[in-house]
Amino acid sequence: MNSIAQFSGLENTALPPGPLHLAIGMFDGVHLGHRAVIEAAVQSARRSGGTVAVLTFSPHPSTLFRPGQPTRLIMDAGMKARMLHRLGVEAMITQPFTPEFAAVAADNFLPWLKQRAPQLAAVYVGENFRFGRGRLGDIALLVAEGRKHGLTIFSAPRVNFDGEPISSTRIRGRLEQGDVAGANALLGYTYFAEGPVVHGKHLGRTIGFPTLNLAWAPDLRPRYGVYVVRVAGAKTVEALPGVANYGLRPTLEQALEPRLEVHLLGDCPFGPGDNVTVKWLRFLRPETKFSGLEELKAQIAKDRAEAANSFKTASA
Repeated sequence: MNSIAQFSGLENTALPPGPLHLAIGMFDGVHLGHRAVIEAAVQSARRSGGTVAVLTFSPHPSTLFRPGQPTRLIMDAGMKARMLHRLGVEAMITQPFTPEFAAVAADNFLPWLKQRAPQLAAVYVGENFRFGRGRLGDIALLVAEGRKHGLTIFSAPRVNFDGEPISSTRIRGRLEQGDVAGANALLGYTYFAEGPVVHGKHLGRTIGFPTLNLAWAPDLRPRYGVYVVRVAGAKTVEALPGVANYGLRPTLEQALEPRLEVHLLGDCPFGPGDNVTVKWLRFLRPETKFSGLEELKAQIAKDRAEAANSFKTASA
């Protein structure tokens, strides 16, 4: 398939005939731990000639249970779908996380799934998966219920990094601290932003450092600051080195919403309307309000030099 099929709710799916291998979870970030679950489903589906799908949820359950403090998401639904497709997933089913769904009893969870997906053959989850009303269902119950209903249950052990389990919560913390290198290690790929280049105020150009302005508004905001990045798009074969600022630009204006601006170290082939991917490699410094333009220009020159040195060191 050239793209992943997407459905809102299990009751609205239209999947091919044959056994359904269903991975279940939020999968926010699609990190290394998630991949252990998803790749098991993909391999089993290929062996059996079945379909592999992911059942995920929207909004995040915290929106229902902690409406004043909802969990901020690493990636939106579109980005998640693209990541899942790259792993071989054929369909992403987004189940609305409603009070009615949250009220399904744990021992009725698998019958609830089977009623809406009769071809369900196997369920794939992480070993810390909890389900049903009050989160009372665990792996032991899922396996026992699976036997009753003729379903195979696969539970992947948690994947550890530096002696601790990889989790979306851990990755969110790294991003909020600006530790993108640490987040990348847990993700298993380089954290990235995607979006079209939009017209800016050309303030960077007036001080000698032209930038690409991205239309990018993540739910989880990384730490405001300056980062070493690479930029990829249809107009270039390889990702181009650059330095990015994500934040409110306090020296230049009193902005209310953060913006991602990227200065390429070489020639820039991109312009407004071009879709680009910005890969975040390393944190350089927090965003700072300078006394004026001259101090800002001097610091940007230092940032540019440090970023260039990072790429030289990496290629040495």
